[in-house]
Amino acid sequence: MEINLNGKNALVGGSSKGIGRAIAQRLAASGAQVTLMASSAQRLESVLAELDTQKGQKHQALVVDFNDFPAFETKMKSYFSTNTVDILVNNTQGPPAGGALEKTIDDYQAAFDLLFKCAVATTALALPHMQAQQWGRIINVASISVREPLNYLALSNSLRAALVTWAKSLSLDIAKDHITINNTLTGYFDTERIAQLNSQKAEKMGIPTEEVRAAMEAQVPMQRIGRPEEYANLVCFLASHQASYITGTNIPIDGGLLKSF
Repeated sequence: MEINLNGKNALVGGSSKGIGRAIAQRLAASGAQVTLMASSAQRLESVLAELDTQKGQKHQALVVDFNDFPAFETKMKSYFSTNTVDILVNNTQGPPAGGALEKTIDDYQAAFDLLFKCAVATTALALPHMQAQQWGRIINVASISVREPLNYLALSNSLRAALVTWAKSLSLDIAKDHITINNTLTGYFDTERIAQLNSQKAEKMGIPTEEVRAAMEAQVPMQRIGRPEEYANLVCFLASHQASYITGTNIPIDGGLLKSF
């Protein structure tokens, strides 16, 4: 299947590395004009130089701090005052790991701002253009932990669950405008985030990091961790015309890891 996103403007959060970077690269390769968005100007410039421009796209980068919601909201309002977005990928870094008994109410508030408010605020700014043109795609990068919580990721479990239920509610209101919104539920992927979590777990358990990774791979029916480009293929499809009748869904991409239906 050939996906053609020529003439579409995409805004991709957390796109300086990992899954976000792979998504930006895939959308650009399919013809979209991409705005990268992350906190590291240096990393963003590096990714910007990699993006495909064969369709004449003029990509750009936006430096934001997802952990400072007031500043983030101001930056996004400024961006949308001169830009429109047809494809929005809501993606940020994950909150700190830890169990429910370790976290304070302030930790939950910070995670709420990071995972929920940033996505809701950006979507609200993107929607008027999508509604006016009667077409749009919104993809939220979430986690399989919204279905089967991981006890060492209490903040992510809780706030990503809020995000996907909000998205389902919104899907009912915007379907008539031919705008879709879907959630991708992330399993284990070969990213810096996974490496960091594995390192923390290895230190806590007093075992080598390689052992933690091997145990993680053994849990997955495919016996391996996913590649970011595999994730990007799913998002690119959801961003396309071919996915016009898919909305309000939670789509796991996890190599069969989830045990539930």
